[in-house]
Amino acid sequence: MATLAHVEPLEPVPAAFSPEVVAQREAIPAIYGSVDFTRLPERFSTDLADQVEMPARFASRRAELLADSECLATIRAYTMTGDRTADAYAALMPQYGFRALVDMLDRACDGGLETVEDAPPELCAFIAAMEATPEWLDMELVEQGARTERNAHVHLTPFVLRGAFIATFMNKYSALPMALTGTLSNNTASRRAYETGSFFTCTLMPGALRRSGAGFKAAAKVRLMHSMVRANIMRSGKWDVGVYGIPIPQVDQMPAGLIGTYLMAREVLDSGRETFTPEERAKVELARYRCFLLGLPEDLLSVTPRGIEKLWLTRSATLRAEFEPETCGALLRATMDAEMTQGEGALAGAKRWMEGGFSKLFFIQHFMGGDRELAASVGVTMSAADRLAALCALAFVHGHIRWYKALAAIPATRDWADRRLVGKLRQLLETYGHADFVTDASQYKPAL
Repeated sequence: MATLAHVEPLEPVPAAFSPEVVAQREAIPAIYGSVDFTRLPERFSTDLADQVEMPARFASRRAELLADSECLATIRAYTMTGDRTADAYAALMPQYGFRALVDMLDRACDGGLETVEDAPPELCAFIAAMEATPEWLDMELVEQGARTERNAHVHLTPFVLRGAFIATFMNKYSALPMALTGTLSNNTASRRAYETGSFFTCTLMPGALRRSGAGFKAAAKVRLMHSMVRANIMRSGKWDVGVYGIPIPQVDQMPAGLIGTYLMAREVLDSGRETFTPEERAKVELARYRCFLLGLPEDLLSVTPRGIEKLWLTRSATLRAEFEPETCGALLRATMDAEMTQGEGALAGAKRWMEGGFSKLFFIQHFMGGDRELAASVGVTMSAADRLAALCALAFVHGHIRWYKALAAIPATRDWADRRLVGKLRQLLETYGHADFVTDASQYKPAL
């Protein structure tokens, strides 16, 4: 079986994109060798007449955003950019098999590269890239951000996970990789949602993002999973780059990694402020470093509310809008029907009822601009019972958050409250179950 080193050199192509983007073709021909970097994919639009994913309240700003050539060029480039380091390792699947690559990464994360016999250079480069410390990193600020984030995460995430997960596949261009990997049934939808929840929960544990932490390892495995999906899809020969661009490009990983940061930036700007408070800045540092470990480039990791907003909205301003029932609709229905609250008895039943209503409210308010008719057009409707459930969930969640904030403000109870929150994180991880963060090409859908 030919390895990456034995692939014949490719003919050069005119540089429609920057040299760094086009260089993927030579660096990893097993994935990018057939990609035409001389034209933009259909998903990317700068035509003001096209319908794009801009939230209604910001639609009037599209021309202004598109006129910012520097930010536009950034979003354009990362629409066709994968993860060169993890992709090179994932491209070894034909030689090693996907399970062997996962096992070697596990050993390298747990015991260091010296524990992996004959570790391929691609694995060494992968681990080295994750171990590299960014110049901007303040690890104490990351730990502070995690400590601050624990309260809201523990109490809010179980109620918003479904709604936030739905938002990731409301566009056919960004949703198709998930549809192809077989996430179209109730069981697989809930498992993928749980894996997402497990990853973010894991990274909030004390010391989780340090080199020996569980969050570091989880980030490595998520990163490899994305690259394996990218490699499997591109190897199938059925992916239309001219329409969809690169599978799971960096601009589609940015929203998943920074959704909380964006919503916080929006609250800051809506309140009339232009800067984060020290507590908010710590949360931003946490999110930025978590995204760094996931392979996102610094260009997409702004530290200011206005910078975060600009990157987020420019992506929306260039992503052509299309909801496709066969992919987006199937994913939405599977996720809405999935069982997301475990347990029996009255308390579990009450939480299940509240979660159903609150997840719909969260989705409608944050991703449909509060437009219930628009939400109904894609299959998310709110009944009177759903609204009551959402109100009860709001009272339940915010009551707990306020209580733990009060405890954190008192020196005598601050550490005790944090230990309680860490215990709740562990309980949440037990609820989500073991997350493998793997992808099996044999389970992929046979056609686009």
